[in-house]
Amino acid sequence: MENFTFYAPTYFAFGKDTENDTGKYVKRFGGSRVLLHYGGGSVIRSGLLDRVKKSLDREGVSYVELGGVKPNPRSGLVYEGIDLCRKEKVDFVLAVGGGSTIDSAKAIAAGAVYDGDFWDYYEGKLVEEALPIGTVITISAAGSEGSSDSVITKEEGMFKRGATGEAFRPKFTIMNPALTQTLPAYQTACGITDIMAHLYERYLTNTEEVEVTDRMIEGLLLTMIHEGPRVIADPDNYQARANIMWAGMMAHNNSCGVG
Repeated sequence: MENFTFYAPTYFAFGKDTENDTGKYVKRFGGSRVLLHYGGGSVIRSGLLDRVKKSLDREGVSYVELGGVKPNPRSGLVYEGIDLCRKEKVDFVLAVGGGSTIDSAKAIAAGAVYDGDFWDYYEGKLVEEALPIGTVITISAAGSEGSSDSVITKEEGMFKRGATGEAFRPKFTIMNPALTQTLPAYQTACGITDIMAHLYERYLTNTEEVEVTDRMIEGLLLTMIHEGPRVIADPDNYQARANIMWAGMMAHNNSCGVG
């Protein structure tokens, strides 16, 4: 096992209807003026965005909105979000959606407090400062809700790059497995594949004597093998979705990669 440091301070609120407490957690972690960041129409059609807004209203937390995140999130929207945060004096970034939305929110949070071009972080500069970030996840897949990583595509040249830093760790994450029940079977299966890929990335290394993390990875892979067919056969199986959602976070917050 190699030397390592590990710091994962994210507060997880897991279970049914937890999105209704979003405002409470924003306030708990210092937010008073929020950028509400999301993707396309699913969070609107499902009523999730309205529930999150109501929770912010109940706590007296003001917000501005920026939708439009696409898969493989783009730099153009990040620049737009940075400008909006500065103009509106935002002090907290809240992502409602999947990994792409969270990654975009992270980039905005870092860029809003940085004097240079946020893309510097995606060319190797370590992220040491960012606005605090919260997430409400809608798909079990990328694991960005618990990780210190973000991936953005620069539209000029379509370069897809990653950035990392502990400032990217969300202050809190809302994890309601029921929010994933409306996903098509294909998207659910893609998410499971993504989770397994993260686990294999850590498992298939040449590092010797990492029994703890190897056994943890094997357990999570077995969970995917067990729960994947169950959730495809019964999309409303809450317990299967709960296990998949927690495994997705564990797969990518680096608890399975230490050492």
